Amino acid sequence: MSQIRLGLIGCGGMSQAHQARFHQLSERLTLAAAVDVVEERALAVKQVFPDAQTATDYRAILEQVDAVLIALPHHLHHPVALDCLAAGKHVLLEKPMALNERECLDLIAASRAADRVLMVAYCMRYHPLVARMKELLDERAYGEVFQVSIWTEQLTTAAPDHWSANAATLGGGQLFSHGCHYIDILLWYLGRPVQGSHLGTKSGTPWMDWEGTSNVTIEFEGGKLGYHFGTWGARGTRLGYAFHAHCSEGTLEADISHGKLIAHVGGKEQLLLEAAPGKHLENEMAHFLDCIATGRRPLTDAPGSLQGLRVIWRLYEAEQQHTVADLRGLGLDQIDLTPQTKRWTGVH
Repeated sequence: MSQIRLGLIGCGGMSQAHQARFHQLSERLTLAAAVDVVEERALAVKQVFPDAQTATDYRAILEQVDAVLIALPHHLHHPVALDCLAAGKHVLLEKPMALNERECLDLIAASRAADRVLMVAYCMRYHPLVARMKELLDERAYGEVFQVSIWTEQLTTAAPDHWSANAATLGGGQLFSHGCHYIDILLWYLGRPVQGSHLGTKSGTPWMDWEGTSNVTIEFEGGKLGYHFGTWGARGTRLGYAFHAHCSEGTLEADISHGKLIAHVGGKEQLLLEAAPGKHLENEMAHFLDCIATGRRPLTDAPGSLQGLRVIWRLYEAEQQHTVADLRGLGLDQIDLTPQTKRWTGVH
């Protein structure tokens, strides 16, 4: 199998986690280029990957790569990904896909016109514990699932003038930026949403323009419930990152922070699987490479990502209107790729 020449666009923040995994896929991937508007960051990547070309403008490297990983501030996802697709490059795009529906539809249309893979980097779907929990729920190994709860508690601070503290460049608050991972997981686990609510606050995270702490409750078809609590203001935590799936014959617990999948049945615990701490980005990248090689549809494709973002936008709308969000019509097999009217854009 020939190596894919990858261009890394954006060399700070999340890209550093990706870089740590590239060597594990060295037989399939070569980092051909590293791009950052801060030249020193691109040069730092070259210290680890000496053969990588560096640039401060992503357009300068497009002829030298087959695919790109875009790890930029959210407001730059749409224009940069559009240019890369137009240049015939496969795109792995960090989440969230874009700031509003029109931008998402642009990217979906561009990937189809170019006949190139557009995959959204919802890395948690590729985590061994999360993937195994999905298999067990689908198999009904512990009966029928009726509640999934997800907690993500961390301390993430930002200077007031940083893009990640500003709703206009972040696209919203903690729910949109980070909670989108877990809305995606709830949809993957539980199916079609019916209704839901969101409450958020910037109390405890005064650096945020919008909410830094978020609570989401969603009812799914069949009476199943999903819950996500996320905060960027945790000064301490025991839960860290944890998933609980309550089923009619037992409970599954994915302790992401400590790398354990546990079944609770009849008052006893059974360790089902262990996994190393971390995001397991090598699995995500391997799937991207598989999709390029085979033409298969990514597990975390762009239409599915749009569906999850529509859920978030409806939750935000309902919160502003002090009502419950109607989430019908956004089921996994019902995604409508035409623009919806009166859609919240992600910016006050």
